[in-house]
Amino acid sequence: MTEILVSTEPATGAAIWESPIGDVETEVAAARAAFPAWAAEPLAVRTEALRRFANTVRAHQAEFADLIARETGKPLWEATTEVEAVVNKVDISINAYSERSAQHRFEGAMGAKVALRHKPHGVLAVLGPYNFPAHLPNGHIVPALLAGNAVVFKPSEKTPATGQILVKLFHEAGIPEGVVRCLIGGAEQGKALAAHPGIDGLLFTGSARAGVSLHKQFAETPQKILALEMGGNNPIAVWDAGDMEAAAAIVAQSAFLSAGQRCSNARRLIVKDGTEEKLLKPLLKIVDRIIVGDPHAKPAPFMGPVIDNQAAEQLQAAYASLVAKGATVIRALERRDPALPFLSPAILDVTDVADRPDEELFGPVLQIIRVPDFDAALAEANNTAYGLSAALIGGGPELFERFWTFVHAGVINWNKPTNGAPSNAPFGGVGLSGNHRPSAYYAADYCAYPVVSSEAEQIRGAITTGLRDPVTLEG
Repeated sequence: MTEILVSTEPATGAAIWESPIGDVETEVAAARAAFPAWAAEPLAVRTEALRRFANTVRAHQAEFADLIARETGKPLWEATTEVEAVVNKVDISINAYSERSAQHRFEGAMGAKVALRHKPHGVLAVLGPYNFPAHLPNGHIVPALLAGNAVVFKPSEKTPATGQILVKLFHEAGIPEGVVRCLIGGAEQGKALAAHPGIDGLLFTGSARAGVSLHKQFAETPQKILALEMGGNNPIAVWDAGDMEAAAAIVAQSAFLSAGQRCSNARRLIVKDGTEEKLLKPLLKIVDRIIVGDPHAKPAPFMGPVIDNQAAEQLQAAYASLVAKGATVIRALERRDPALPFLSPAILDVTDVADRPDEELFGPVLQIIRVPDFDAALAEANNTAYGLSAALIGGGPELFERFWTFVHAGVINWNKPTNGAPSNAPFGGVGLSGNHRPSAYYAADYCAYPVVSSEAEQIRGAITTGLRDPVTLEG
């Protein structure tokens, strides 16, 4: 009997899509067969094909955004911005490839020429997440295709419909079907794809737990590229902020955008002990006004549900554990319907909680930590094995310079949200947040490898040292 994967709408629980589970062998074989011809195409041909893809997505923007909103639960306005990011990724990737993978020729010794060019790896597997089921995998796929790779993409089993449509749009734009394959399935298919000998690398966005497992697995295959983009237990410090209303707005956006389901969301709010009330007053006014609702509701909600009931229950359990350990509830995590994964934004003061778990609570839970001075704030910001994003709200240039210098993260913002990362810059972290393969603008770096050639039109060869005298040998 054929296994079927079903996708349900978080806001209603209704099934909105189903498809048979795919076959890993079939998808990898199709990509391997298509790779040589695609890699042999001139860069201009691949570039033009991806520009057609951008136009195709633009033509389907409304229905694509509608599907993303329904399948993820995120508000329609946010799903629309995700589709726009898919479109914009093409031009950004073209510029990045030109800058970071450009061909260069320069003079070598004895009249030779030295050429620097780049080659694609071959067939790259892409494992996508559910929080940005189109934008984040697309951020791997577009630069991979531009470099000449073929791709086997396995979308998250929680958002397979979006992944399938994304691949169909590549095909509709005229990119050969074998060059971009969609593998429908769950964890079993993902593990099989990652372990398949027919792939030349894997580009991953997801949890640190899965990323660490992949890192161990790929330790025995150093010939394969592995790019890991993982989560974060991100700090946001509010220090000497003059405009507390503006600071509160930045904190709320950092913590609760996308229902807290961005890897760059702020998880920990660091404040000077005794000053927290000045920030909490405007922050709570915002939090109490946040609309949590269906993706298509009017007025538009700020937050939708988390991805499913399992995720909601895990967040509730983590929240309850913090409270049991002594956290002070400032705003409770509430679930209006036990059958659906809608959660209200929650704020806890965890200053007095001993042995706080260093976990990425992937949802709308913000933990406040009070510290005596800025040195303690820096220490607390680094009190994590993760290192994705961080932000300082307030202070002057000298304070931010100290923050930037001592905080371990790949994205460090000043008076901007933790989730304010520009798409025309690299995006990635250190520690458990990544393996030094930043994505976004720097994705070009892991989608092709440099090849250096010393070239001369005439054959010239001579050995002048270390040989016996030919006269002596004749004698």
